[in-house]
Amino acid sequence: MQLLMIVLPVFLIFGAGYVAQKLLDMDIRSVSALSLYILLPLLTFNTFYRNEITMDYFYLFLFSLIITAILAGITIGIGFFMKSTKEDISAMLLGTLFPNSGNYGSPVVLFAIGATAFDYAVVLMVLHGFIVSTVGIFIASFGNGATISVREAIVSIFRIPVIYGALAGILLQLSDVTIDDKLMEIIEMTGNASIPVVMLILGMQLAQITKEKFKIRNISTVIAVRMILSPVIAMALVMIMPIDDTMKAVFVILNAMPVAANSTMLAVQFNVKPNLVSFSTLVTTLLSLITIPICLYILSI
Repeated sequence: MQLLMIVLPVFLIFGAGYVAQKLLDMDIRSVSALSLYILLPLLTFNTFYRNEITMDYFYLFLFSLIITAILAGITIGIGFFMKSTKEDISAMLLGTLFPNSGNYGSPVVLFAIGATAFDYAVVLMVLHGFIVSTVGIFIASFGNGATISVREAIVSIFRIPVIYGALAGILLQLSDVTIDDKLMEIIEMTGNASIPVVMLILGMQLAQITKEKFKIRNISTVIAVRMILSPVIAMALVMIMPIDDTMKAVFVILNAMPVAANSTMLAVQFNVKPNLVSFSTLVTTLLSLITIPICLYILSI
């Protein structure tokens, strides 16, 4: 019950956003823009400015690429075995590869472990942003039949505002620039507002998902890989990762998260089975009410 109470408050905020969207039919784009262009960049700036840059960040990025490659291989293998179409495989990859580390994972880490772990979660969230904006775009483009260049994928990274927040924080930290305490308090306070806002946004997004007819095997593949295999593989990888135990726990928890909201956005943008990816987001998010407490129990949190 104690582990359930870590996840339940998160779901209550999701629920508030869900109900608000159903009743008020709000403009999600405006709320998302507020979070994307103001709140999250300030949060990442504060995190990267305050925390010393170490090799641990490199290991987080390296092993994030490794688990992405492993999950991609498994998903593609299952897709070929089921004789799925190129579009189906791409849609499944968008569901299996990218965890919801921002809207969901980071708040859970904060509630479950604390502020230090939350800083690690924010760092990992930014690293996931790099991967989604490159690998994710290639996958979505492949499923759509379009072709994009490596240059286009790299350029897309710099369309993510949090990247600028992270780069500014790193630059000022390495330059030993001291920011006035009062100004830092304002930056931290504003950045921290992103935590409940992104949770509300996910609830609002879930409110717009409608049930469609899908191939059960496609949904089952996403559920099995994202909710079961991903955290199991993460637990195996952290055994060889030269980082501290708190960072290892954060790595596992974030890779146990349901399908990322960004996956749905890519599926919609490139028209790669958007209903399948959206419904996968809804189903895995609901299932996480069971799977995340189990994961936290295994991690002895």
